[in-house]
Amino acid sequence: MKNYTLITGASGGIGWELARQFAAGGHSLILVARSERRLLERKAALQNEYGIDVEILPQDLTLTGAAQKVYDCIVSRGWTVDILVNNAGFGDFVSFIDADWQRQEDMVTLNVTALMQLTHCFARSMREQGGGRILNVASLAAVAPGPYMATYYATKAFVLSFSEAMSEELAEYGITVTALCPGPTESNFEAAANLKSGNLFSALPVERAETVAHRGYKATMKGRAVRYCGITVCVMSFLSRLTPRWLNRKATKRINGKPKGEKV
Repeated sequence: MKNYTLITGASGGIGWELARQFAAGGHSLILVARSERRLLERKAALQNEYGIDVEILPQDLTLTGAAQKVYDCIVSRGWTVDILVNNAGFGDFVSFIDADWQRQEDMVTLNVTALMQLTHCFARSMREQGGGRILNVASLAAVAPGPYMATYYATKAFVLSFSEAMSEELAEYGITVTALCPGPTESNFEAAANLKSGNLFSALPVERAETVAHRGYKATMKGRAVRYCGITVCVMSFLSRLTPRWLNRKATKRINGKPKGEKV
C-alpha cells in the first residue's frame, strides 16, 4: 500500500517549498489548496522534476466542514496518509475593532479549526497504522501577543501549544508532532496580510521559504517537537520567556508598527 504526505496550503510560499522538500525525499504527495489551476501546475512541476506520484484536492479550508471533506475523500479513494503537514494559514495586519469580521473568523477557522480537525482525523488513522508524523506550521508570532495582528498571533500561539501537547499525547502510538516556528519569510504572506505598510518585514531578518521548508522537513523526519527557524527567532523566543508579558506586548507592538489609515 502506497503512503502519502498530505500538505495543505501547498500551492505557494512555505507550503510549496515543503512539497518540494518531501518530493526530493521520495514521498508521494497529496496537495490541498483552493486553486485547482495552481495545484495542477504544481503537480506537473513536481512529477517532472522528482518523478513522484502527486494527487491534488482543491478545497477551501475556511469553509465549514471542509477539513472533514478532505479526510473523507482520501479515505474513499483508499489513500493512506502517514505524514500530515498543516501549513495553510493567513494573517491580517489591522486594528481588531476595524477588521472585517468574516476575515477574522475565516482566519480562526483555517489557522485553528481546520488544523485541529485534520490532526484529529489523521492521528486516529495513524494510530491504527502504527505510527506517523505531523508537521504544524506555527510562527515566531506564537511566543508573544501581537497588537494589530491580534487574531493571527493568538492562532499561532494555539498551534504551538496544541502541537507540543499532541507531541506528548501521541508519542505512545509512534506518532511524532512537530511545530515549525519561522519568522518573516519570503512568500505572499506579506502582501496577503496587508503588511506592506507595517514594520515587521523591515525590522526583522527575512528568510527564504526554501530555507524554512528545509528546516521543517528535517525536524519532522527527526521527530523534533519544536523547530525555531534562524538565530533571531531562537533569541526572540528565548527572551520572550525571560521578560514580563507587558514588555513582550510593547516590543511586539513596536516591531509590527501601526497600520496606515487607522482610525484615531
